[in-house]
Amino acid sequence: MIRALLLSTLVAGALSCGVPTYPPQLSRVVGGEDARPNSWPWQVSLQYSSSGQWRHTCGGSLIEQNWVLTAAHCISSSRTYRVVVGRQSLSTVESGSLTIAVSKSVIHEKWNSNQLAQGNDIALLKLASSVPLTDKIQLGCLPPAGTILPNNYVCYVTGWGRLQSNGALPDILQQGKLLVVDYATCSQPSWWGSTVKTNMICAGGDGVTSSCNGDSGGPLNCQAANGQWQVHGIVSFGSSLGCNYYRKPSVFTRVSNYNDWISSVRTGHAVSPRALPGPGPMRAMPTYVLRIPSLLLRARKCRLGQSPQGSPWALTVSV
Repeated sequence: MIRALLLSTLVAGALSCGVPTYPPQLSRVVGGEDARPNSWPWQVSLQYSSSGQWRHTCGGSLIEQNWVLTAAHCISSSRTYRVVVGRQSLSTVESGSLTIAVSKSVIHEKWNSNQLAQGNDIALLKLASSVPLTDKIQLGCLPPAGTILPNNYVCYVTGWGRLQSNGALPDILQQGKLLVVDYATCSQPSWWGSTVKTNMICAGGDGVTSSCNGDSGGPLNCQAANGQWQVHGIVSFGSSLGCNYYRKPSVFTRVSNYNDWISSVRTGHAVSPRALPGPGPMRAMPTYVLRIPSLLLRARKCRLGQSPQGSPWALTVSV
């Protein structure tokens, strides 16, 4: 009896949110790298149906057994979606991985695809059935409401985004170390200027590692003092000058600004959302032009990326 209780306690501990059964291997590799299998067990692949095939378009985070957190710009009312959980390789049907249909998409009522820089790039996907939690499928934790990470706080972005600007999409889940850039720095004219808002998080900008096409909607994972990983950010946008441009860090939706909204959607008390925006198959997306002072910018290879389907994550910068 005692042995059974001990085993139950160990299993419950392993399945608590933000504590992977298989902890991530956090090396000092510059750029991105293959993630340890199932070490980010809340990471999902958001896929849409096209010509009889399912295609990866964005990432997401499993935050309840029937709810996935992602970016609003990933969602189009004209598409049919599913999520894949517990997966390391997108091309392989792995033991323990599951595929679940999306029954409902709810985007933030203040999201406007023509005003990406205003933020509110957040959406929740309700799954058609609850996902059983295992050693390979676990929940991501939300940070406490209002949490602001300090400058240079270490986080990790994960996803199946492009390995470099206009490059190939990886088959294996990637992870990349990013340092948080605080709002005071990121909002300076030589960085993102007034484009970033306090409902966003900047991370990266070193010209080495960033998010890019295919990572959109995925998590910015940051570890709390107690060892628990929390989903502090949702990949939102970057510079069209490249997956990673010097002093143009990846920009994420700040999850801690939306705890109340997330709770209201999950409990059914949210404001009725308007019709889902998003690019249909033939819709041309807007171009955002920013003007900043002339400065030395260095573009380098990146290892992680955002949505490959032309979603409006990239901002055009004129220098």
